[in-house]
Amino acid sequence: MSSSKPIEPAIAELTLALGSLIRRVRAAAPSELSDLSWTQKSVIVRLDKDGPATAADLARAEGVKAQSMGTSIAVLEKMGLVARKPHPTDGRQMNIVLTAKGKTMRKNTREAKHTWLTQAIEKLDKKEQEKLFAAGEIIKKLVDL
Repeated sequence: MSSSKPIEPAIAELTLALGSLIRRVRAAAPSELSDLSWTQKSVIVRLDKDGPATAADLARAEGVKAQSMGTSIAVLEKMGLVARKPHPTDGRQMNIVLTAKGKTMRKNTREAKHTWLTQAIEKLDKKEQEKLFAAGEIIKKLVDL
């Protein structure tokens, strides 16, 4: 693929394939997540990975306005997925934390996605699996460029 023309269709196909795979993996998640916005899902993942955070920290991390983050947090709070707790060092601030229900939802979602992907990959033959995992390493390189 020395010229830029022949690579374009391959790039388009790769983009479509990756998008389809991501949508399919997301579809494996429990239906209770389907009502959440992308930002709300991201907040749950971020709190699970990084622990408690202020609304301002979450807004900065997600690249949204504080008001938008406040709305997202309010919805998650109403659903019982997050709660506000006093900040340990700054009494003027509140931390947002995952509740037990939020942690369970996150765990169930992660497990459902993992199960679907594992079952799908097991349907591939060994050579296809090896190629897929090698492609995964190359995709990681692309992300780091």
